[in-house]
Amino acid sequence: MTGLAITFLILSIVIVWGGLLVSILFLRARPEPADYPPGGTDDHREDDAPAERDT
Repeated sequence: MTGLAITFLILSIVIVWGGLLVSILFLRARPEPADYPPGGTDDHREDDAPAERDT
């Protein structure tokens, strides 16, 4: 491998594993939203039968 290839290999490894580490740390700090915006009530649409079409 050339020096340029090794440099890009190390750079790509740092970007991928660094992104994984940052995302893990972010999720540990803020695991789930504390409150949700209004209007998030369940309207039970999955309880209805699917719409039938004659096409």
